[in-house]
Amino acid sequence: MRDRDEEGRPRNARPRDAYGRPLPHGTAGVPTMPDDISPAPAQGLAEAQRLLDEDRPFHAHEVLEAVWKAAPEGERELWRGLAQVAVGLTHIRRGNPKGARALLSRAADRLEEYAGERPHGIDVPGVVRDTRALAQANDLPTDLPVHLRLS
Repeated sequence: MRDRDEEGRPRNARPRDAYGRPLPHGTAGVPTMPDDISPAPAQGLAEAQRLLDEDRPFHAHEVLEAVWKAAPEGERELWRGLAQVAVGLTHIRRGNPKGARALLSRAADRLEEYAGERPHGIDVPGVVRDTRALAQANDLPTDLPVHLRLS
């Protein structure tokens, strides 16, 4: 049974490892992002990039998802695509190349819409290029950090 908050919304109180995999209750895990974070775009980008640089793509995804949920309608797909990049990287780290390739390809497709712009200073064409290259790589890097130019 899933843990629930006071309003009955599902919450997972189980500790997680560095790649977001649930650990048994009582195990020391890596702190996750609070459910109520709502970073501004610049703050979210900086934090997501820091987490990616620390090889914590699951946690970067949580930050980007928080920005996505608070973003104006015209930017939601941008943030959703960036969050999907981080989830794709999470799948690489978890040893799921099929899932990684599918998510990275979807993320690149979603981000293409913004490739002619630099919203919030994001190098969207660079992120799309790197994401597509990673999705099409014969051997996905499982032991090396992956860096994307988010800002």
